[in-house]
Amino acid sequence: MIRDLHRRRGRERRGLALLEGVRLVEEAIATGVALRGAVTSAALEGTPRGRALKALLRERTSRLEEVEEEALTTLATTEHPQGVVAVIEPPVWTLDQIRLGPSATLLMLDGVQDPGNVGAMVRTAAGLGAQGVIALPGTAEFTNPKALRGTMGAFFRLPCVAAAAPVVRDWLGENRVAVWVAETGGEPLRGRDGAGPLALVLGNEGAGPGPELTAAAARRVAIPLAAGVESLNVAVAAGILLWEVTRGG
Repeated sequence: MIRDLHRRRGRERRGLALLEGVRLVEEAIATGVALRGAVTSAALEGTPRGRALKALLRERTSRLEEVEEEALTTLATTEHPQGVVAVIEPPVWTLDQIRLGPSATLLMLDGVQDPGNVGAMVRTAAGLGAQGVIALPGTAEFTNPKALRGTMGAFFRLPCVAAAAPVVRDWLGENRVAVWVAETGGEPLRGRDGAGPLALVLGNEGAGPGPELTAAAARRVAIPLAAGVESLNVAVAAGILLWEVTRGG
């Protein structure tokens, strides 16, 4: 089952996901995520924190298996899984779980394909006080193991919704959420200028956001860059833009 969960098809079919590393498994347990089982090696018991986590795993699941370190390495997707690989039922967030207020900020990902960037953006959105992250088709799944690691547990606390563009567009309209699209050539973004709830849209580093949300944008915004620099990594850009629109909220 763990090997099957290395593949997106396996994760989607089973409705499960993989976690590796002490901190991420601790975060899942702390937030009440359903645990379906775990595999550990002797390395987990090398520290007091690891021993405490193993005791928690014994309490939370009847499917706890210990294997040799070499076997655990073949089950993990990282080089250093810290002696634990866990199987969870990830939360399935919905748009209705996003709390919208007059100064709410959402981060929307349109075709962001690198799971590491997706994870970093979720973590940044949580850290800067955004109310949710929405992923449109073409974006790496939130439950990709690399994306989950990048969130550092933020995925378990912040609504992260995968939805089709028409559904999102209608929901934004019903809730009067302004759409601000980040793109090269947009107006320099400096604060939120008294705007109500808004959604910041960032797209693929090469292609940018898709036409559907770009057409619905109230503003096209950009980060002023030094001469000769064309663009930033999308996760870095998300952090700067989120800082600009949340620092006064």
